[in-house]
Amino acid sequence: MSESDYNVIELVGTSQASWEISADNALETASASLQDLRVAEISKLDMTLENGKIIDYRVRIKVSFKHAAD
Repeated sequence: MSESDYNVIELVGTSQASWEISADNALETASASLQDLRVAEISKLDMTLENGKIIDYRVRIKVSFKHAAD
């Protein structure tokens, strides 16, 4: 049985439309430079407000990816 190492990083995605799109934006950006993304866990949802109205949805995500072998 082979052993594997994984790294975990935290990302923040934003969108003016929804939390789902915020998560998609964060993962799409991460996948452009990271390979072998494995698991994404939403750790926090929040919003930025202006004059009592939502202007941005924000998602904080923990993402694991396989550690590249040296």
